[in-house]
Amino acid sequence: MNPDAKYWVALSTHQKIGARTFAKLYQRFKKIEKVWQARERELAEAGLDLGQIEAVKEIIADKNPDEELARLKKYQIKVIILPDKDYPKLLREVSDPPGLLYLKGKILPQDELAIAVVGSRKFSAYGQRATEEIVYPLARSKITIISGMALGIDAYAHKAALDAHGRTIGVMACGLDQIYPIANIRLADRILSSGGAIISEFPLGMPALRFNFPIRNRIIAGLSLGTVVIECAEGSGSLLTAAAALEYNREVFAVPGEIFAETSQGTNRLIKMGAKLVTSYQDILEELAIEEKEKIKEARQIIADTHEEEILLKLLREPILIDVLVNKSGLDASQVNSTLIQMEMKGKVRSLGGTRYVVNGKILNPKS
Repeated sequence: MNPDAKYWVALSTHQKIGARTFAKLYQRFKKIEKVWQARERELAEAGLDLGQIEAVKEIIADKNPDEELARLKKYQIKVIILPDKDYPKLLREVSDPPGLLYLKGKILPQDELAIAVVGSRKFSAYGQRATEEIVYPLARSKITIISGMALGIDAYAHKAALDAHGRTIGVMACGLDQIYPIANIRLADRILSSGGAIISEFPLGMPALRFNFPIRNRIIAGLSLGTVVIECAEGSGSLLTAAAALEYNREVFAVPGEIFAETSQGTNRLIKMGAKLVTSYQDILEELAIEEKEKIKEARQIIADTHEEEILLKLLREPILIDVLVNKSGLDASQVNSTLIQMEMKGKVRSLGGTRYVVNGKILNPKS
């Protein structure tokens, strides 16, 4: 864990210190530990108002960062902070990324291919079936399903992904020392035992307050390439998730519903406003060109065809001179040159100018 993380955790326990405040502090100090030695003038120079400055001072006076970290370990909760390399790439790209994420389970690189699925707590048989028939094949297609762990459509989205033996991530509107709603405790256990994750921006002890849900919804949208809305009424929180997706320049999809049903009013209005109408999972894959992206990704995975290529690929993970390749590979210069020419023709390596080469993709073990 990043040694600076405990200071982020301590600051996050104050309700007046959120994503934008963290962004200001990080931009000014780089190491949040330095905030503990900062003067009021420096906090003001970082862009904090008087209320936020007082909040920082309260945390420094009342909270021990080491004790806050110990509390997380007690509950087996990890934390990812904005500077970490494993901070979710898609979420980092939004205008207001959380300063930190509390985490149970694992977030993996493959979660960059993620779709959010949200909808009404009051759902119909039609909404349940639409969720299952859209989510199940998406999860089978190795798309990570993101949702909010709420009753109704959210819960069915998680369950459909699990039934497909796929990955799913639940985003909570409370601290991870509790599960809300309580009825979804078993669902949370299934998500974690399947290798998925449950995450939150909120510290331990934070209940699921009403105003936490819009904050949570932006994370659902930010983690995803697109958001699918299945059944929601006017004024629904699902519409807030869709609005966040639009703000982040992500796709919004909506399943059409019966014109007389209250739970179809929101989705039908989204379609009128330009959301992509969805009648099958293929509509989503085609709109986002996910299958094509996966083919390109696969094409860039490099496998050695010969023993000589295998030797050179191990050395070409970083830019390297031909003379160094000859010395380190144990091959003679003619073998190295002829193998490099063949590999460059196959698109496996590329020249950086002069006599330097580097691999042109992700190296795979030929035995895998």
